[in-house]
Amino acid sequence: MIAHLRGKLLAKHPNQAIVEAGGVGYDVTISVPTFSALPETGCEVALFIHTHVREDVMALYGFLQTADKTLFEKLIGVSGIGPKLANTILSGMAETSQIVGAIRGGDIARLTRIPGVGKKTAERMVLELRDKFPATGLEMPRAATTPVREDVISALLNLGYKLSEVEKALSGIANHAKPESFDLLFREVMGLLSK
Repeated sequence: MIAHLRGKLLAKHPNQAIVEAGGVGYDVTISVPTFSALPETGCEVALFIHTHVREDVMALYGFLQTADKTLFEKLIGVSGIGPKLANTILSGMAETSQIVGAIRGGDIARLTRIPGVGKKTAERMVLELRDKFPATGLEMPRAATTPVREDVISALLNLGYKLSEVEKALSGIANHAKPESFDLLFREVMGLLSK
């Protein structure tokens, strides 16, 4: 299962990016806000990946921020929302925090303005997801993403840790001015997670 992809951005379109990693070009479905935040083609890019497998299709969905991936995965857990609609929902508002705010606030009218989201789907989103976001505010926690931190997050996710646990532990570790080492950061986060 692919959880993270780093490589050269070969092409980008409002709903698709092609990333070359290890000589292989990966076709990744992305949201419009992700497209807007991507660097120029030919530059290096790092994406958090949700691999969606059905009997006839294997699709990769890419996100620049772990908060976007977390929201996407919560959305596809709602009955009646598949990955295509979840990606449309992420494209329907400029920021993840706006979608989270609409869900937490029960703003059905705002949610139904997103193409493909009817009243029943919006009500299910609110009912099933309202209590699954942090109560401290509308922002979902975001760990500072340096390439080293992205590698640490990816390694810990592959070891079976939950994204929320890893991000919480990472946010407890200060961003030092000196370059971070994967080994030191990984050990530090593992120490916090094992407490």
